[in-house]
Amino acid sequence: MRALILAAGRGSRMKQMTDERPKCLVELNGRSLLDHQLASLRAAGIDEIGIVTGYRREMLADKGLIEFHNPRWQETNMVSSLACAAQWLEAGSCVVSYSDIFYEPEAVSLLIEASAELAVTYDPNWLGLWSRRFGDPLDDAETFRMDDKGFLLEIGNRPTHVDKVQGQYMGLLRFTPTAWAEITRIRAALGAAERDRMHMTGTLQRVIEAGRMAVKTVAYGGSWGEIDSASDLDIYSAAS
Repeated sequence: MRALILAAGRGSRMKQMTDERPKCLVELNGRSLLDHQLASLRAAGIDEIGIVTGYRREMLADKGLIEFHNPRWQETNMVSSLACAAQWLEAGSCVVSYSDIFYEPEAVSLLIEASAELAVTYDPNWLGLWSRRFGDPLDDAETFRMDDKGFLLEIGNRPTHVDKVQGQYMGLLRFTPTAWAEITRIRAALGAAERDRMHMTGTLQRVIEAGRMAVKTVAYGGSWGEIDSASDLDIYSAAS
């Protein structure tokens, strides 16, 4: 099994913390987010890891990872970065991780074991964490609704009530070549500008609406976090 870390963007919401380094090199408890991720991926049995670079790519050159570069990282969104590694996604199953999160090896293992073409991890206990991160947890939340078999019904829209959020999408998912082929089919039907703007949750919603493939959800109750600000670092450091 391979894994791919999406690290092309700058992380502008981190402000001066990413003036001179990619977001994945921001440190949490003395270790970069990238090092946290690599440790968890390797502990879950993944030994071939790639990274999609963009901003300050030279700072990631000595990490022993296979690089896929997005030269248009300033103009495109995450799915375009993912497409830079199409050769991996076409060749076999691949775990994909956002670069601004951390998680335990269990999250990766659960994802690998999921019997689905396309699977995403989520936190069913998201509300407590989001309440600590935001005055109103709905300020940054997105819809995440599932059916009774754990298949995704809706993701990425603006929720009007916490009942519309059955879990928090983590930014850790797994594609098979069949799943990537479906996303490639969807992207090919779009104009260039719309294709450049595609983000991951919007793409997952398009997969759901197309009705050709189900998206499996994988519940994860262990330690994890998303880093979007200096205050996030304080919250996670205090909890560790």
